Amino acid sequence: MGQSIEVRCIAGALGAEIAGVDLSRDLDAATVAALREAWLEHLVLFFHDQPLSPAAFLAFARRFGDVIEYPFVKGLEDFPEIIPVLKLEHERVNFGGIWHSDTAYLAVPPMASMLIAREVPPAGGDTLFANMYLAYETLSPGMRRVLDGLGAVHSSAKADVSRTREDRTRDRARPDARTEYTATHPVVRVHPETGRRALYVNVAHTVRFEDMTEEESVPLLEYLFRHQVRPELTCRFRWRPGSIALWDNRCTQHNPVNDYHGHRRLMHRVTLAGDPPQGP
Repeated sequence: MGQSIEVRCIAGALGAEIAGVDLSRDLDAATVAALREAWLEHLVLFFHDQPLSPAAFLAFARRFGDVIEYPFVKGLEDFPEIIPVLKLEHERVNFGGIWHSDTAYLAVPPMASMLIAREVPPAGGDTLFANMYLAYETLSPGMRRVLDGLGAVHSSAKADVSRTREDRTRDRARPDARTEYTATHPVVRVHPETGRRALYVNVAHTVRFEDMTEEESVPLLEYLFRHQVRPELTCRFRWRPGSIALWDNRCTQHNPVNDYHGHRRLMHRVTLAGDPPQGP
């Protein structure tokens, strides 16, 4: 791999830490290609000791794709594409604190998200990730056949997830944000780069199956929500200041653990443009 990059798996299901690269430098094409290859294989990449400035953080993100803005929360004053993900000492609810795939309620959900840790609590505040390829592949053949032909309706207004935005939208709401975003996507998503099938429903945003009522959809959706985050399908990442995570939003979910009440945690996030989800 370019520039002696070292890839260390952190769990059996997904996730790899990358060593041997300084992300503040102008990376050559071979190094970027090697990182992308590792990312597609491991679904989420982690880097430590990378205290990038906002400008350098954006420059690194742009080597992977086009940076887009988040629909609900304003970005930094000088860098509107960078969203501060902040939980203050007195707050009890954390931003996005539920299993989810980022903004699945958009017609074109993002390809990826990238997070850098600025301030972390002395303990806690880890992030869990889950492999949606394995979530699909570990279902029975009969269940896979049922799901392959289904669509699902996603909404930004599900109560549990909208509650995790309240503190940030109270003080940093975008003036052009809609009250609700909704979109319908295939339940089984074919990854445009790997060709693999991934389960594309999540407890934060998925409301019901297309052409079905919510009541009819609940039993199967609740089973899928439990199945897709079984421990053997996940990994857990512990942050340090200067740590970075880059995850593939097309085939993973994540959940920031809310176990650090009384402490401050500040992250900066950028989002990379994707394409409309396609089914089998």
